[in-house]
This record gives sequence, structure tokens and C-alpha cells, in this order.
Amino acid sequence: MPWLQLRIHTDRDQAAGLEDALLESGAVSVTLQDNADQPILEPALGETPLWDKTLLTGLFDADIETESKTAQIAASYRKPMPQHRWELLEDKDWEREWMKNYQPIHCGGELWICPSWLPAPDPEATNLMLDPGLAFGTGTHPTTFMCLQWLAEQGDNLKGLSLVDYGCGSGILGIAALLFGAQTVVGTDIDPQALTATADNAERNGLARDRFPVYLPKDCPAQTVDVTLANILAGPLAELAPELNRLTRPGGRLCLSGILNTQAQAVMDAYQAWFDFDPIRQQEEWVCLTATKRQP
Repeated sequence: MPWLQLRIHTDRDQAAGLEDALLESGAVSVTLQDNADQPILEPALGETPLWDKTLLTGLFDADIETESKTAQIAASYRKPMPQHRWELLEDKDWEREWMKNYQPIHCGGELWICPSWLPAPDPEATNLMLDPGLAFGTGTHPTTFMCLQWLAEQGDNLKGLSLVDYGCGSGILGIAALLFGAQTVVGTDIDPQALTATADNAERNGLARDRFPVYLPKDCPAQTVDVTLANILAGPLAELAPELNRLTRPGGRLCLSGILNTQAQAVMDAYQAWFDFDPIRQQEEWVCLTATKRQP
């Protein structure tokens, strides 16, 4: 089905009013994007920040008359329209378009992350077959990639161990650990879609469901594990320090990611009472923190 999109160049103060006007005028969706390379990487809890320069895109059925629709939006907005332009949105199978651009990723050693619809590039390697669905975690983002590199470096040292994948998303980290020989991984996430994606991806890799059970956090078992993985964000990681400490046995290992380099010290400070940290690994502006829990 063809669509028309109206792209409006605006600012922080006008964005909310224009968004309302677009929706009142029949837009089936409205997206807001950074229009001046001003990233907002981790908003505070309950905050919905906007960029100083914001690009609004309203999506409309292609059978509308653009001039009259613009007038309708302007009347709803009750102010002069900022710079704007109508565009025809190419009709594509967007799911297939995304699949076409997602290629196998080499994570170091023998580990490859392979889209489930493509053949493995190296059949003799450790190939993690992945379809992330609606869940976070494809291996392309530095936060996930660094965790996978760390797991690949552990290799045989993971054999027979128990793990928690806290904020499991697509299940990519826990599945990698199991393919390297871990005995069990408990996955937990606040998003039920992530739990479904994790279970489906575990099955896709030939892993029995009882080796990677998944739970909402309130239902997660309380037993301690050998390795705790958490690729979330710096704020939640700091808040979760007592819980992740409780989950990790003395002498166990911790791997934390989703952290900007400017946030690393604050996260380490939250865990310093229990853990000794390794040298920080960094990719672009993101870091991955690994540590060992001290014996009592």
C-alpha cells in the first residue's frame, strides 16, 4: 500500500503541538527524530525529552489531497506552519528490507551471530542463529557486541556453569553462553515479547527449554549463579546493584553493559563493595564492565 509522508522541520517548543495537529488531521502515525545530531542516550525515569531541532514525520494514506491536508493541519495547529515537505513513501516489504541488511557478525574467536534466514558463513564455527523479532539484541550494537566478545574469550571456562541473563531481550547473550558449554541460563526481562523471543531463539539453536527458562523479574528464581550478565542501561544497572550482587555467588563473574564511558565510574561505584573490576573495555562511546565477586 502506498503512503504519503509530511516531514516538518521544527523545534522542541513546537513539536508537541504539531504532533497533535498531525494526529487530529488523520495521520496514521507520527515519528519524531533528531534533526541536528544531538543524541539523547539515556533519559531520566518518566522523562520524554526532545531535541532542540526536531524532525516530525506524519504518515498519511496516499489518496489524500496534499494542499487541503496541509491547510487542515495548519488550522488545527493555529500557527504558521514551519518548513515542511510532502514525500511519496516507497511501497516496500519493510520486514524483508530489514532482513536484507542484517548480515552475519563475527564476534571474535569462533563465534558468529547468524540471521536465521541465512546460511552460516562457517559451518565449523560456533554459530548462533538469531531472529530478534521485537526484542533488543542483534549483536550489531557495541553494547551487545562487547558482551559477546567477552563470552567468546571465556570459551571453555563457561562449561558447566550457571548464568543469569538479566534483561535478556532476544536471548542472544544467554544463548551464546549455552553454545559455549554453560549448563543453564535463567533469562529475565520486563517485556513479555522479549521472553517469547528468547524462548524462540533458544529453540532455534537446538537448546532445550529447561536449559534457558525465562521469567518476568517478579517470578525469577532466587538461586545464585556463577555468571551474571546484564546489558541494560547505566541508571537501572546502578539501581540493580544489590539484586545482581545477590544473584552472583562469591567468586562468580559479572558482565555489565549498556553504559556510556562517562557513566562507567558511577556504575562501578555501585558495585565496588562486592566486586573487583577488570580493565574497562570500550567501543565507540560505550563500555563493558566485567568483574569478579570477592569471597567473604
